[in-house]
Amino acid sequence: MLKNVAVLLLDDVHPFELGVLCEVFGLDRSEEGLPVHDFAVVSAEGPTLRTHAGFSISALCELDRLEEAELIAVPSGGRFAERTYPPEALDALRRAVERGARVLSVCSGAFVLGAAGLLDGRRCTTHWRHADELARRFPEAQVEPDVLYVDEGPVITSAGTAAGIDAALHLVRQAYGPTVANTLARRMVVPPHRDGGQAQYIKRPLPPTPCDTVGETLAWMERHLHEELTVEQLAAQTHMSPRTFARRFQQETGTTPYRWLLRQRVLLAQHLLETSDETMDTIAGRTGFGTAAALRHQFVRALGTTPNAYRRTFRGPAGLVEVA
Repeated sequence: MLKNVAVLLLDDVHPFELGVLCEVFGLDRSEEGLPVHDFAVVSAEGPTLRTHAGFSISALCELDRLEEAELIAVPSGGRFAERTYPPEALDALRRAVERGARVLSVCSGAFVLGAAGLLDGRRCTTHWRHADELARRFPEAQVEPDVLYVDEGPVITSAGTAAGIDAALHLVRQAYGPTVANTLARRMVVPPHRDGGQAQYIKRPLPPTPCDTVGETLAWMERHLHEELTVEQLAAQTHMSPRTFARRFQQETGTTPYRWLLRQRVLLAQHLLETSDETMDTIAGRTGFGTAAALRHQFVRALGTTPNAYRRTFRGPAGLVEVA
């Protein structure tokens, strides 16, 4: 069971992420048969805190309230990836984990856990925009930028904004079972579990690469994504042997021809799913995957979700024209 929950706030906290934690753990819904938590909001920096939206929060509990919490949640805030944190707050987080409590971060709240040393040697995540900085600041952490949340024993980290809901419902599901988690999700009008991870939300076009010898071939490949291309064909475009072409391609792009083509095809499929009503078979043909099944396989491998689920997310019900 999970009875005692505290939310640790620092100055410039993001209101939405705080609201997520209040919504999941801080409301009394006992009339609906849902569990009630002993819930507190704790300040690490004085009796009044400024939020990132410009208003203030006051009448907060003091740090000693964390000593009795079974779960301490840390929402994100402005400049969390850059600032330092009160040593007494970091000490409280370390003590909590040592005595068996769990800690949860939402979005850039992961930097607070990292500063406390709680990410060292553990898998973790944060918003994809902050993932590289999290890995740089805490090199002992194993940052996974493509997932919605990571549960590593007592330390749970979640990605940006709404991923805090996913992680919080995961904890509710662990503590009380799927029936309670599903009932709470319905009450909040959110899915009890989302497919895929952050990869489907990251806009990652291939970076421009200064290519001395394969630049024209790259442009040709982009125009022929719908065709079945071989290294021999590509090498012929550059008047090289296949072995020399493959070596030069790797040197100038940092990847292999196959992986470059695969990434471009997935990017094109994303674009078509977002902007067109074409069927999965048509999209598969236009992107060079051949069949809807092959498109689905590679799409799931690259983004962690299916083409239809991606279309639902980025186009809504009007974009659903075929199930494949």
